[in-house]
Amino acid sequence: AWAAWAEAPYVLTGSDEPKLADMPPMLRRRAGFLGRMALEVAYRCINGQSDIPVVFCSRHGEVARAVELLSDLVQDAPLSPTAFGLAVHNASAGLFSIARADRANHVAIAAGGSSVEHAVIEACGLLADGAEMVLLVSYDDSLPPVFAPFEDCREQPHAWAWLMVPAAEDAIRLSWTAAGAVDAQEQAMPPSLEILRFQLQHAPLLERVAGQRRWRWSRHA
Repeated sequence: AWAAWAEAPYVLTGSDEPKLADMPPMLRRRAGFLGRMALEVAYRCINGQSDIPVVFCSRHGEVARAVELLSDLVQDAPLSPTAFGLAVHNASAGLFSIARADRANHVAIAAGGSSVEHAVIEACGLLADGAEMVLLVSYDDSLPPVFAPFEDCREQPHAWAWLMVPAAEDAIRLSWTAAGAVDAQEQAMPPSLEILRFQLQHAPLLERVAGQRRWRWSRHA
């Protein structure tokens, strides 16, 4: 299905929550829609392996939960400690670690339109420090309506994961240069989906600008 989407992209929609059958029920029911997507692909990609560092990255994180909490705050309603705990950016990473009783290093990254790139840099640092492999999980959801005037792309519900290992000859390479001042332009799809499409299509090159950096993804045959 992802391969078909990569050949002819369409706007991803839907609200069916992943079953997340691998997670114990007591923890599974704490995860919301976004968290379930992230955790489902993490479980599928890691396939029962343990002691593997994990890098979770999301541009917006649990923004829907955060908006609900802020709305309650404005109305002087009591805030739920559980809802607050699950709204922080590393909530899914924490649930994943607890559910698997896995003490491997995990980190959650938010770096705007360059979130995936910075997650890859973090993963490469872990590999350079001696990790045999690193699980990278990218995930995001549609934004609440209150943020519609500020969107610079068509945000869509999605999650994907890579199990990264030290580079081989035909590896994907990532480099970057300063881009200077660049006017913000609306993107057709979220950066994380643009990068996923590059990977799925086995394209030789993807160049994109985010902030003041020009990112260059390339594949060497």
